[in-house]
Amino acid sequence: MSQTYTGDTYTGDVAVGGPPDVRELPGLTISKVAVSDMANNAYLLRDTATGQALLVDAAAEPETLRGLIGDADLRTVVTTHGHWDHHRALPDVLRATGAQAVAHAADADDLPVDVDRTVEHGDTVTVGAHTLEVVHLRGHTPGSIALVYRAQGDGGVHVFTGDSLFPGGVGNTQQDPERFASLIDDVEQRLFDVLPDEAWVYPGHGKDTTLGTERPHLAEWRSRGW
Repeated sequence: MSQTYTGDTYTGDVAVGGPPDVRELPGLTISKVAVSDMANNAYLLRDTATGQALLVDAAAEPETLRGLIGDADLRTVVTTHGHWDHHRALPDVLRATGAQAVAHAADADDLPVDVDRTVEHGDTVTVGAHTLEVVHLRGHTPGSIALVYRAQGDGGVHVFTGDSLFPGGVGNTQQDPERFASLIDDVEQRLFDVLPDEAWVYPGHGKDTTLGTERPHLAEWRSRGW
């Protein structure tokens, strides 16, 4: 799996209880940590000029997440979807930081807090001077979203996919053929068809991957139905 730009040492391999892995992009730092018995991934994006930050999935272990946030000015917590394991620490993190809760409208009622801002496909969220595009990926849940960040300079493309795309396949659709078709169609049309092979995928659990690594297997995923 290739790195996105010269000098990058980030791998995305983290373990529950272990240290975060940190990627330094032009003007933005991405820190990944694994939490809970579900080994959920949480990602902190910090604008290096302003210290403003965005957290993707306040999944669990609020003390770990507060340590990850540190002295960053956390403005936003984006929840990728409504499943319980991705938002157990959300109330605590919001109380501690005053950050805004963001989720897709279709999953907002599944969160343990009142969502401050609901988003739809094509909307954007910001962290400091940086903009991330919201991509709606229907199937794992009705309101599952990914965030696409196109870094400055030679920093590459970065996709935070929640539980909609992993190394080796799309997210769980409980063997429902309609949900599977919806999810793989959205993943193919809204990610693979428009983003380069070098786009780095940061999933909701486990190791990272790239679209180029997974692209040759799309037909296999469709054939097997999961």
